[in-house]
Amino acid sequence: MADTAPPKKAAPAPDAATQAGEAIGAQLKTAGAQVRASAERMTATGTELGMRLLDQAEENTRQAFVAMRAAAQARDMSEVMRIQGDYLRDQANRAMSQASEIGEMVAGLGRDTLAQLTPKD
Repeated sequence: MADTAPPKKAAPAPDAATQAGEAIGAQLKTAGAQVRASAERMTATGTELGMRLLDQAEENTRQAFVAMRAAAQARDMSEVMRIQGDYLRDQANRAMSQASEIGEMVAGLGRDTLAQLTPKD
């Protein structure tokens, strides 16, 4: 029996549109990987940030109880006022330090995200 199937044609050479589509696909794949890496970093930093906020809240609560105990054991009202003033001053300093720490963590996250998303050509 003779082969009656038509002869196979050679695959056409990729045209400019196909090549451009492949180049765009490669760029999208790279961008997707960068976004994924950035999202993973944001998640890790978010977890770290949440834990740091909990640590700060715990420290603030601990210091409040220390001041309350001291005030409860005070001998007179002037000592209570001194304890309260010391606590408020220390708490204000602690709050500024904590805000600075959290601000630096957030700024670092922003810098990392921009670095990951900025082309390194």
